[in-house]
Amino acid sequence: MRFKRETEFQDTEIGKIPKEWKVVKLKDIATKIKMGGTPKRTVKEYWNGEILFAKIEDITNSGKYLLSTSSTITRLGLENSNAWLVPMNSLLITIYGTLGMVIINKIEVATNQAIVGVIPKRELVDVEFLYYWYLYYQPNWIKFVKKSTQPNLTLEIVANSKLPLPSLAEQKVIAEILSTVDRAIEVVDAGVVRLEGLKKALMRELLTGRIRVREENGKPVFHRETEFQDTEIGKIPKEWKIYSIEEIFDLYKGTTPSTKEDKYWGGDIPFVTPTDITALNEMNKIYLSTTEKYLTEEGRRSKSLRLIPRGSLLFTSRATIGYLAVNNVEVAINQGIIALIPKIKDLDVIYYYYYLTSVRKKLEELAGGSTYKEISMNTFRKLMIPHPPLEEQRKIAEILSTVNRAIELYREERVRLDRLKRGLMDLLLTGKIRVVED
Repeated sequence: MRFKRETEFQDTEIGKIPKEWKVVKLKDIATKIKMGGTPKRTVKEYWNGEILFAKIEDITNSGKYLLSTSSTITRLGLENSNAWLVPMNSLLITIYGTLGMVIINKIEVATNQAIVGVIPKRELVDVEFLYYWYLYYQPNWIKFVKKSTQPNLTLEIVANSKLPLPSLAEQKVIAEILSTVDRAIEVVDAGVVRLEGLKKALMRELLTGRIRVREENGKPVFHRETEFQDTEIGKIPKEWKIYSIEEIFDLYKGTTPSTKEDKYWGGDIPFVTPTDITALNEMNKIYLSTTEKYLTEEGRRSKSLRLIPRGSLLFTSRATIGYLAVNNVEVAINQGIIALIPKIKDLDVIYYYYYLTSVRKKLEELAGGSTYKEISMNTFRKLMIPHPPLEEQRKIAEILSTVNRAIELYREERVRLDRLKRGLMDLLLTGKIRVVED
């Protein structure tokens, strides 16, 4: 198999495609295209039967293939509704709410009215090629939506949608290339799931002291703890201490200079908001070096904002509560963030990053407010936290950071593969690059 750049194109209503390709309507290459239906919810005899019943959430919660559904209906429910049985290896396309999501059903399934089932003419079109074309095409559906309370497509719009049609052999090769990338993505996703599970298990055991770690001959050695003390935060190892947050950290809450004063903004002082920190957490990153907004020195002085020294913990205390970052540069912070500046020597900031992350749900429960949730400084400063020996803090932080870095690398690979897939779809599905069998 090799690739070649196409040089001979024809202009069509869907753009330039190779001269020998055709443009067809979906309905012309399908034996059946039909919306589903929903049996009456009030009739219990219609539900919880032997027929799998797909809804939009079943598709959004799946990948390329639909393998199961959260609901089932009975044969009686099928017969007394517009639902119909879509044979396996057909295409399902969503037309309400979430527009144009597409999936191949690997099971015989009935669907509700928000989903169109497409049975392809298999002598003309490969269902995998069809899947990738409509995955690539998805952003275009918005141009055809029926205006109503929510954007919807219609069966007619879907059936009359146009697509390029290479030879069946070329369709299958294109689909196989894209499937190879999808399989690589599945491996990466599975790796992230495994590592996330490992990270949670390690945090649960190491941060509570149920499993202890020490270094012997340059290697970490684990052992199960047997001697505990009872404290207000639960059982912890006998040699660990317990402090309030304010005993080991200086706490500082920021504010925001006037946004109407241009002279306060656009300087070189990073100004951190909760958005910066939550975005960092979504990327599985710990260290914050850049922000969306920057202050001038005049802006900082207008509110007497303190510069938070490098290596402090930044904690979101408002709206999205309990997200954390460690600043790699001096920063100013707004009113939605509490800075935790270490004030004792035997303290590892990264250990406390993981510890406070592990109790995020508890911190959310401590928040009050009606318009938006916020954990007050008085509540936060009195929070009691464990304090292992410094070397153990460092070893725990090192172990968790190693797993965290592995997750970060997997996610970076996922981004790279997504870009590769999008690029290949653009080249192969439009015929800009052709696949030639050797």
